Amino acid sequence: MTRLSRISIKNNICVSVLTLAVALFIFLTATFAEEFENIPAKGTVTMIDLGAKSCIPCKMMTPILEKLEKSYKGRAEIIFIDVRENHSQGQRFRIQYIPTQIFFDKTGREVYRHVGFMSERDIVAQLEKIGVN
Repeated sequence: MTRLSRISIKNNICVSVLTLAVALFIFLTATFAEEFENIPAKGTVTMIDLGAKSCIPCKMMTPILEKLEKSYKGRAEIIFIDVRENHSQGQRFRIQYIPTQIFFDKTGREVYRHVGFMSERDIVAQLEKIGVN
């Protein structure tokens, strides 16, 4: 095998790997976009908490969000989005600081936004203001 043949084979392998990487990126981007396309949920009140799993106040909110997600099932959507893993959602919702909570009414219109830790009591009060019992 000549030196030129080896270079050609290496170039073909590099092009194949690059093509595969681009295809994987496109697939994953489309998959994540589909995952978030129904947020906020139409026809139901939605609360989105945008944060990160590594953020201390976000970690403090995790058990609150899990509890509220269960107790409001069927009446409101409680959703957590990690903006460090899903940068596009941080941009989409114009997040500057984390955690940020955004509340949407049943039509999908943003009605309230809060930055920082939000207590269970304050979340429940905001959901009640929007009409969730």
